Amino acid sequence: MSINKSYAVFGLGRYGSAVAKELVKNGADVLAVDIDENIVNSAIADIPFCKCADVTEPEVLRQLGISNVDVVIIAMATNLEANVMAVMLCKELGVKTVIAKCADDMQAKILSRVGADKTLIPERESGVRLAKNILSSGFVDVMELSEDVSLLELAIKKEWLGKNLVELNLRKKYGINVIAIKQGGNVMIDLDPMLPLNKDMQLVIIAHTSKLGKLK
Repeated sequence: MSINKSYAVFGLGRYGSAVAKELVKNGADVLAVDIDENIVNSAIADIPFCKCADVTEPEVLRQLGISNVDVVIIAMATNLEANVMAVMLCKELGVKTVIAKCADDMQAKILSRVGADKTLIPERESGVRLAKNILSSGFVDVMELSEDVSLLELAIKKEWLGKNLVELNLRKKYGINVIAIKQGGNVMIDLDPMLPLNKDMQLVIIAHTSKLGKLK
């Protein structure tokens, strides 16, 4: 997923607001929706396209143009019925990717069954981290170590296949440090810099957040 896609966030609690604000901060086109008018009025300063609406109503979603949105993040874990309805309606309207916040593993199973493409439990993944993940092309996972430094799993780019770390010189070219290589269930921390990279590998890297754009 990338900044060129359009996004909608349903539910502007702490988690939903964090996702929407991070997406907006990175220049993404974001529609934010909440049923509470006071919450919408408070959020509009940071999220320009905010609407007060009931996302469990099919006609409301049609009027919002949800069928034209690439990715919908549903952040209403406290209301399972609303979560289920929103997931089902988004998929019926043709949304390609629906990501649903869940209160627990059971809710995650239910939402997956009704069509959610990805489910997540907030205690295991922050809103900011989710936003970075869905915006980052090629990044398998992103974890912020601080405001300035991130730990990432990075898929091997096509132009890197068959080359080794010495040839690629990623530290000089991108300002990143490779600390491990993952392949299947194995994690190699004793790196062989002459080992040719293949498509089944992932690089575990540490990088300054400001450098990540070079990898997209």
